[in-house]
Amino acid sequence: MNFTAWSDGRFVLNARTVRCALGKGGVIEAADKREGDGATPLGVWPMLRVVYRPDRGEAPGTALPVAAIAPSDGWCDDPEDGAYNQPVTLPYQASCETMWREDELYDVVVILAHNDDPPARGMGSAIFLHCAKPGYPPTEGCVALARADLLELLEAARPGDAIEVRRA
Repeated sequence: MNFTAWSDGRFVLNARTVRCALGKGGVIEAADKREGDGATPLGVWPMLRVVYRPDRGEAPGTALPVAAIAPSDGWCDDPEDGAYNQPVTLPYQASCETMWREDELYDVVVILAHNDDPPARGMGSAIFLHCAKPGYPPTEGCVALARADLLELLEAARPGDAIEVRRA
């Protein structure tokens, strides 16, 4: 099953429409996606696994693989590094995102299969499905949902399901 995120901020979830946030750079063809452009890549991105902060809630109920994150978890976003677009342990010598954030955005994160097999340098990293900020401001290129909507999606998700990003 595909869950659809539309470029105008709509997200189709279990036969109803909810809000989502997408990249501040809008949506872009996946072949044109570049590191740091703030755009969400168009396409179908399988949901690989879920990570969550155990100090902020229980493991989400889902058929997808789930793992707790720790303060030492990061995600490399340096196109010149051998671990580009892969999880790393902090501290790390190259540029990377901290997965254990002070805000609530990464309390529940779905790792999407964007630029991952193997990662192509500079074609975008850390494209996740994660919790939205209040008011749904744009992301750095991810898809973001209200936490309750994300948890509902995860309950329905099965291995092989995907997030589809489309133009409205």
